Amino acid sequence: MHTLGKTLLIATHNQGKLEEITALLAPYGVEVVSAAAFGLPEPAETENSFVGNARIKAHAAALATGLPALADDSGICVDALAGAPGVYTADWAETGSGRDFKLAMTRTWQACEDINATEPRTAQFRCTLVLAWPDGEDMVFEGSISGRLVWPMRGAEGHGYDPIFQPDGYEETFAEMDLAKKGQISHRADAFRKLIANCFT
Repeated sequence: MHTLGKTLLIATHNQGKLEEITALLAPYGVEVVSAAAFGLPEPAETENSFVGNARIKAHAAALATGLPALADDSGICVDALAGAPGVYTADWAETGSGRDFKLAMTRTWQACEDINATEPRTAQFRCTLVLAWPDGEDMVFEGSISGRLVWPMRGAEGHGYDPIFQPDGYEETFAEMDLAKKGQISHRADAFRKLIANCFT
């Protein structure tokens, strides 16, 4: 049985995602370091599933550093768009010179408008975590939260698609919630509860 040890590498260059993961792991006494701190390149995400892309990132980081590495692949799946953007969530934000999530959110809403999608426009945020060790072993944990798209964008917290996602049972979007509240209910929190139950209890 693998153990985590004292240091865990988070295989992401996304600062917002790193902050969320660091906060979720804070109670467990693990030193969190980022892929960016090691100067690791971002590997190409060539799979067509969340777990496939998370595995690419986690194993690349574990092999490069000799540390256990945790990678997250996540995105928003819109029912009216047959699950798109899904695994390509970040790609919808690409501009050629970086990522613009306002553009991505506008594109997503417009795609719903183009097909006259009925409201509420239901969607799920999905998160897949892969915890990998340098010897090639890994563990997979998946989480999700259901909600609906709203327009116009609301809120200035969070990152990615948070301003247009209103989780079921709440009046606020993720971007209107403080990090602690979102951290209790998000897709990432769901996946982390499963990781923590397996690795810290």
